[in-house]
Amino acid sequence: MAITDSDIQTVKQRFGIIGNSTLLNNAVSVAMQVAPTDMSVLITGESGSGKESFSKIIHHLSSRKHGQFIAINCGSIPEGTIDSELFGHEKGSFTGAHEARKGYFEVTNGGTIFLDEIGEMPLGTQARLLRVLENGEFIKVGSSKVQKTDVRVVAATNVNLMRNVEEGKFREDLYYRLSTVPIYVPPLRERGKDIELLFRKFASDFAEKYKVKPIGLTDDAKEVLLQYRFPGNIRQLKNLVEQISVLSNDNKEISVERLRQYLPKENTLPALYKSAAGDGDGLSERDILYKVLFDMKKDFNELKKLVLDSYGNPGKASQLVKDHASLFEGVDDVNEEEQSPVVLNLSPNDARHHEHAEEVHDISHEAEDDSLSIEKKEKELIIRALRKNSNKRKYAARDLGISERTLYRKIKQYDLED
Repeated sequence: MAITDSDIQTVKQRFGIIGNSTLLNNAVSVAMQVAPTDMSVLITGESGSGKESFSKIIHHLSSRKHGQFIAINCGSIPEGTIDSELFGHEKGSFTGAHEARKGYFEVTNGGTIFLDEIGEMPLGTQARLLRVLENGEFIKVGSSKVQKTDVRVVAATNVNLMRNVEEGKFREDLYYRLSTVPIYVPPLRERGKDIELLFRKFASDFAEKYKVKPIGLTDDAKEVLLQYRFPGNIRQLKNLVEQISVLSNDNKEISVERLRQYLPKENTLPALYKSAAGDGDGLSERDILYKVLFDMKKDFNELKKLVLDSYGNPGKASQLVKDHASLFEGVDDVNEEEQSPVVLNLSPNDARHHEHAEEVHDISHEAEDDSLSIEKKEKELIIRALRKNSNKRKYAARDLGISERTLYRKIKQYDLED
């Protein structure tokens, strides 16, 4: 049966989906068409774009609507316990297993399981999930008995799973088994006027919640709102409207100047500044700061070597200064006659040492050691963070204050894969 525009509007109203953009309507249409089947579905989209709403559409419009629906965030379950959470365990199967426990696949028999952030699932658990999808079979942790379950799996991710497959972080067979029907949920910045509709909806909701007048936008403010990229998507917009609703006093018409006070400043770093790893992602501010520090350290070490070379061979001092002029950028220009005294103006004590230059200790190796000091500290911090979080890279990255992709790159750089 063909899906009409009226059917799509009815479903959106039922599940609280606001918007009329073509990409959004197409995603709703695909969810409605696949719902009556038992096919696995992979929902892709950025964090905060509303992927869970589509999993609910699929469940409630299916023959399993009277069964249980469970949403699980794979990234929030520690690697050591996720098998037990999903498939259950027997008493005494591991330390702390004081009694047998049913897993979600057993509890949800006849229903639907929504696996959010499927890309965070460990490889061992991926193999168990593949068996469930192919045969409807699973084995509890600590058991050898094969059990059957009839569960529909809807998965979601905000990362490029195919790239994870290429990097060996996700099973290729599981990827193709999950993505029988893909659904793409567009980010807010690709939904045009939907941003304004959502703003009005949230403004009305918060006005009722806080017993205030709903806020509105001037025409200029509407244009600024529509042009903002909203990296946090619907979740960010909702938080923005709530903040403005609470903090705006009597004047409920928000001007463009006032709106800009609430909008976080977008990243103004050069868009074409790519990482050395070539992964196509722009460097974060922290990454660039590290690079600047390393470059400064390198320049400082070159300067130390320059001074040592000049000290041992004063005849080359002026030429060395010219060759390393980049190290003195920002210093007032001086002529060649002024440069030599700066380098060669030795005190009598220094002159005596110069006459016995062979007695001066070679400390060039110290400069090389210093150039590695920051990298050494960074490597130690990464190792400590990984140990603290049982090698769970997501949480280690969070502790270090860097992205997971940056952590993966650093692990590879310092050969910490094991």
